[in-house]
Amino acid sequence: MAKQTMGKDDNGTFHPGKGMPSGVNKSEGLGVAATPPEKLDEYLEMTEKYTVGPDELDPSVRIRHPNRNTSKGEENFKGKMNTQASDKTVNETFTEERVEVVPEELPGILTKEIFSELANYKADCTISIYLDTHNSGMQVNNRFDPINFKNQLQEVTRRLGDKGHDQGHVERLLKPGYELLRNFDFWMDLTPGLAVFIAEGYFKYIKMPAAPIVEGITIEPTFYVTPLIPLMTRNEYFYILVIAKKCAKLFRADAWDIEVVKDVNLPQDMEDVKRLSGLDATTFRSGSSGTRAPRYSQEGVYHGVGGGNPEPKDSMLVYFEAVDDALWDQLLNKENAPLLLAGVEYEIPMYRKACDYHNVWPDALTGNRERQDKHELYKDAMEVMKPYFEQNKKRAFELYMNNSATSKTTSIVEDIVPAAYYSQISHLFVAKGEHLWGTFDEVNNKLQLHNTPDEGGEHLIDNAVVKTLANGGEVYLLEKNEMPADAPMAAILRY
Repeated sequence: MAKQTMGKDDNGTFHPGKGMPSGVNKSEGLGVAATPPEKLDEYLEMTEKYTVGPDELDPSVRIRHPNRNTSKGEENFKGKMNTQASDKTVNETFTEERVEVVPEELPGILTKEIFSELANYKADCTISIYLDTHNSGMQVNNRFDPINFKNQLQEVTRRLGDKGHDQGHVERLLKPGYELLRNFDFWMDLTPGLAVFIAEGYFKYIKMPAAPIVEGITIEPTFYVTPLIPLMTRNEYFYILVIAKKCAKLFRADAWDIEVVKDVNLPQDMEDVKRLSGLDATTFRSGSSGTRAPRYSQEGVYHGVGGGNPEPKDSMLVYFEAVDDALWDQLLNKENAPLLLAGVEYEIPMYRKACDYHNVWPDALTGNRERQDKHELYKDAMEVMKPYFEQNKKRAFELYMNNSATSKTTSIVEDIVPAAYYSQISHLFVAKGEHLWGTFDEVNNKLQLHNTPDEGGEHLIDNAVVKTLANGGEVYLLEKNEMPADAPMAAILRY
């Protein structure tokens, strides 16, 4: 095709020929800007490539919509030619340089400081996602968790689109999430639950040590943190002593994990007892309960049982006494935590007889536990110790029931929400998975309930939980059939 001829003005600038199709109110034929002389060859080449006549575009050229988002594709030709004044999208939206957001992991057991950071974070749009996840089995092999997470991100995109959020803004919010999808190691090292918190310039997640009380997505001005209550740092812990004829192992366990106590040296059999005490295998301790000093070194508290080898039970009792003394000297003299015994059934009463520690748990783990995997041991132990971890909840429940006929308790939402804001709640009971939407004007003490989360309100149950904890109260998440009243919330009031 012959090259087009272009006119030159008095300043030496070339102009494309005028004519149809040029578009309404266009001063140049194909909408091409005035041509600087040094760009003439380049523009003529483009003209030859994309036109089939003096004023006719090649049919293969795709025409973009005139009202498209001009901030996209800034590296293309037209983007480079945009002047600062004409690029309104950039001027109005990005007043600061964008900072790359990197997903950040928070600890699985939350301190009050980390919980408060999440609970008090406010933005025009925050996104909370809770998922059940897996670290083994068919779900891992079939990549169930990353697929589920991708579905949640797509659902977030749909909801934000329905709320009128700009597509570019949504893509920026969720970009770290899609990058996390490509992190293979992340998805191969999960725990029973995953919590993700997203906002502008913010992306943090928690690998939860237990499955969340409810799965799903919450979009509102603050993060949804009620499902994190079970992850709050707790003071309760206990010890497990695995005891046998030739074994003594000590573990420390809490609501979430178990670990070997490494800085306590326990005798492992009678030979260890003789080595540590200098006594022969025929001596054992006697004396009143509560006597505490290295027993095997106290004069007058050891008695022989005759010459030769002792009876098996007497020998075992001497060994158990030595274990008990070592525990006391190295650890239990400054402890008050429960001690759970684990061993063969007939050995447990013998150790109780030898033990003087004041807080041995009344129940025990029976059976041969010497070589049991510690995680299996922990699982069995938590079943036995369940009453220990629920004792505070039990006391709070009894307190509610004892005051249920007085003004110190309430299960009325319209009373509980303001009371939480005004520091009146000492104990708050919340039914798992319940939602309550609306607004509360703290200054004017005005509560407005909504039927759906799409009416511009907040999660009022979540707000009540956060306020109660911030004001020194206690919060308990219960199954619906465990609630002290048939309501989504119930509270014990300070006044």
